[in-house]
Amino acid sequence: AHVRAAHALLPDWLERGGGRFVSTVSAAGLLTMIGTAPYSVTKHGAYAFAEWLSLTYRHRGVKVHAICPQGVRTDMLDASGSAGDLVLKPTAIEPEDVADALFRGIEEDRFLILPHPEVAEYYRARATDPDRWLTGMNRVQQHWE
Repeated sequence: AHVRAAHALLPDWLERGGGRFVSTVSAAGLLTMIGTAPYSVTKHGAYAFAEWLSLTYRHRGVKVHAICPQGVRTDMLDASGSAGDLVLKPTAIEPEDVADALFRGIEEDRFLILPHPEVAEYYRARATDPDRWLTGMNRVQQHWE
């Protein structure tokens, strides 16, 4: 969907000299989520595509934002099952909080928008010590099982 949207929007934006693309990614696109391989993999792809759009078209006036919330109190969270109950529900936020974070991020012209500030630390930990990160996530997986 992100690729199709960009394909439809980019020609006019490039002709105009600007546009704004907001990619709703998810923290799963940065961190991976237990119990949901297809969701995690597609969210990783959505994040990578947003990065690609930004680095490719930034100089031509296209602004790109990747918003990556964790749990958000919606029907989707309610349907996420026991993995969502374990990992997401304890720190879930309201949809309005996500929207507020998005508008702040746009105002500040930030690419990566994290409605859950702790995701920045998790992402840093994953990047700097992937083996430790994977061991910790495997413990979460074992607890969930």
